[in-house]
Amino acid sequence: MSLLTHVLACLFGVGSWVAINGMWVELPLIVPELPEYWYLPSYLTVIIQMANIGPLFVTLMHRFKPGALDERPVIYGIVGLGVVATFLLAFLWKRRTVVGDTEHSVALLVLSFLLSVVDCTSSVTFLPFMMRLPPQYLTTYFAGEGLSGLIPALVALIQGVGMVQCRNATIGLQGNETQLGNYSGDSGAGELQAHYQPANFSAQTFFLFLSAMMVVCLAAFLLLNYHPHVAREHKSQRYLSGPGVGGEKGEVGLGLQSAAPPEQKPMLDNPEDRAVEPRSSFGKGTYCRLEVVFIFMVLAWVNALTNAVLPSVQSYSCLPYGNQAYHLAATMAAVANPVACFIAMFAPIRSLTLMALLTLTGTGFGAYIMAMAALSPCPLLVHSPTGTAMIVITWILFVLTLSYVKVIIGIILRDEGHSALVWCGAVVQLGSMVGAMSMFPLVSVYGFFTSGDPCNTKCPK
Repeated sequence: MSLLTHVLACLFGVGSWVAINGMWVELPLIVPELPEYWYLPSYLTVIIQMANIGPLFVTLMHRFKPGALDERPVIYGIVGLGVVATFLLAFLWKRRTVVGDTEHSVALLVLSFLLSVVDCTSSVTFLPFMMRLPPQYLTTYFAGEGLSGLIPALVALIQGVGMVQCRNATIGLQGNETQLGNYSGDSGAGELQAHYQPANFSAQTFFLFLSAMMVVCLAAFLLLNYHPHVAREHKSQRYLSGPGVGGEKGEVGLGLQSAAPPEQKPMLDNPEDRAVEPRSSFGKGTYCRLEVVFIFMVLAWVNALTNAVLPSVQSYSCLPYGNQAYHLAATMAAVANPVACFIAMFAPIRSLTLMALLTLTGTGFGAYIMAMAALSPCPLLVHSPTGTAMIVITWILFVLTLSYVKVIIGIILRDEGHSALVWCGAVVQLGSMVGAMSMFPLVSVYGFFTSGDPCNTKCPK
């Protein structure tokens, strides 16, 4: 395996969701300067779901016109759009426009929609493109996809987004403010209030960084297509499988077409061939219809939990334990994603039984997180270091187990062919959409969850 190809596959994966992940981690810095204020996250949730028009179009094209759509031009288009949109966002995110009698951040909302189209469509184009490379590189791609959340989070951490100081509400501590997490006891000077510290660099610089990451993704994609060393890594099997999808015309590779003659069907069936009948019409027929349904149900469930349901309550589950617990849980959970991909690279276990057990285990961790969010601002062990450690560790284990399940499903479906990976991306988006639409009314409409105050936890000890 080529180290260069692994690096390029990883950088290509980073560009899949880096733009939208970057928007979310930057919210604490940009929200105070926008007219929507903290309604902006709910707007973004709806905008991201509207952007599923992109993957819907690609999936329908593959379903009704197999072989008519080549992923490469689509990827060039959406990554180029991502570069331009993030660059414009750096200069237009504060621009206000009067709509009716109310000011709105129209430029930011429109550019957020375009970036959502880019990232959502990557789920049904980036994965099928990886069929052009040997299976080992798919795991590296998933590691890059995990880094698309970790890298913006680390940059935002360096930027100082969301860092809080607890200051006395009446007289202030005048230079002796207590850093959150180090405060203990009552100062005797009145109630403490949370104050966000100024960022180390501007939101404009952060958005320019996101634009640079999209340029890196575009460069990696170009090299995956045209670098001669990568061409040698191209697998010898047919890229597109199945009738009418280019399978009868030889392999379509990285800009190269095989001159091998089409495979001829024998005039008489071999009795040994009849002994290995496909178990279903899906992919190569390795799995029966019930197993295929199970795999896709697990995929939708896992992505609903990891991409929408639990992230929407992360602040509610962690902030009562302190701001440090919140940032530590968010950062370490982001690290757990690429770690799971690294584990899958060396232990790609395809057992459906193990998949089910891991899914149940990860769901259990998610249930604990959801319970703590529902109990906010007074979750279990809120005044104890044990409670803080438990919520951070639970977040890490939740992301680690379910990220491993997602990678294993990707490997399984990759073995089933190009069409299976297209459906994989579609189900990922479907699960995420259902999860987001389920949580939106609970969080933003009915106010089912109550946020904790990191400086004043008024809970009985």
